[in-house]
Amino acid sequence: MTIKTLPSSGGGVHLPGRGTFRALRHRNYRIWFIGQTISLIGTWMQTMAQQVLVYRLTGSAAALGIVSFVGLIPVIPLSFWAGSLADRYPKQKVVLFAQMGMMAQAIALAVLTWLGVVQIWHVYLLSFLFGAFTAIDLPARQAFTVVLVEGKEDLTNAIGLNSAMFNTARALGPALAGMVVAATGEAMAFSLNAATFLAVIASLLLMRDLPNSSRPLHQRSDTVKHMIEGMRFVFSNRAISVLISLVAVSAFLSMPFNTLMPVFGGEILMESARPVIAFFCDPQGGLFHCQSPEALPLGILLTTVGIGAVIAALSVASLPSSAQRGRWLTFGNLAFPALLIGFALSRSFILSVLVMLGVGFCFVLQNALANTLLQIASPDELRGRVMSFYTMTFQVTMRLGGLQAGLVADWLGAPFSIGVGAVVSLLYGLFVALRFPAVREMK
Repeated sequence: MTIKTLPSSGGGVHLPGRGTFRALRHRNYRIWFIGQTISLIGTWMQTMAQQVLVYRLTGSAAALGIVSFVGLIPVIPLSFWAGSLADRYPKQKVVLFAQMGMMAQAIALAVLTWLGVVQIWHVYLLSFLFGAFTAIDLPARQAFTVVLVEGKEDLTNAIGLNSAMFNTARALGPALAGMVVAATGEAMAFSLNAATFLAVIASLLLMRDLPNSSRPLHQRSDTVKHMIEGMRFVFSNRAISVLISLVAVSAFLSMPFNTLMPVFGGEILMESARPVIAFFCDPQGGLFHCQSPEALPLGILLTTVGIGAVIAALSVASLPSSAQRGRWLTFGNLAFPALLIGFALSRSFILSVLVMLGVGFCFVLQNALANTLLQIASPDELRGRVMSFYTMTFQVTMRLGGLQAGLVADWLGAPFSIGVGAVVSLLYGLFVALRFPAVREMK
């Protein structure tokens, strides 16, 4: 198999401040960055609070995996159609529709929880709806980046900043949710998430002079051919196929650690986390009164992952045009599962927090660089469909991975589930590194 080296995306970085944030010079990207960051903080608050809610309602790690799996069901039938949609209609309008649907889902979950009538089947149903809107949103949102920065010159930087945006929210959201849920319960976190969607909706409505990157079809009967054309391109491009396979294996075997974090935060590491809980929640000298103190260790662990991820995202955004992105990608492919093995073996809360910092860094190093190389390799007229294949693969394998991890955790324990998945993922990363050395030479 021969893998072509992808071209670099533009000028080098000389001044870290200017280079790292250069995509923000584009007005539309700048207001999108602000609105989406606020919205994503809310999304991560809901993600963490929903995990606490599901575990409180069921006490089952398998239920955490089922919630992830239910969200997968609409992804497969909708993703390819959504990619075609993103290539045929204004991406701004597609993203706006999807964001409004996600806000409605958050409002419904908040109302049910406030009323005290929420049941696990409600969570399953709303997760299904969230998965449907996500399947429509992701391909258009990924392909929208090149429109917001008006070309590929700042694309790599914008993707790095997108990852920084996502992972800043990943750091702040769980921390805020941990305090909110501990003090008031899950309903407030869901309500705050619903409110934050107003920021991203406003940013989309405020955009102007967007270049037209859509190419409407003349005949409705061409839609299926349009989708097949995108799939053929993905399978015929060896570089894209290998990159997507790396993401798929990692998403199925390594990324499910996030699904099982409530088990680690609530059980496995709880004893060693008691001094930290006492510092915040002790009735005598704690910082505040806690209604659900068990949420704090989980919030800290997820926040640490987010901090490491933000550091990695800003590092990717600062890479010069001459950087060997393939080598950094390979490092992330190997270090991410290796660190997860250490996390599975740890019984110290402090050590686990430090390991999670590295996990967050390597996770983003792997995925932000894979995303960057995929977008650079995709022609404008095919980018929506390529990214739909990428996001569908990621979503399907991640959610199936969450299901298998939850089932294995209920059977053999969460540390075993994460550890074995990480070992297999590490072996595949080594296989690709040795079998396809050209991956390391991608730029």
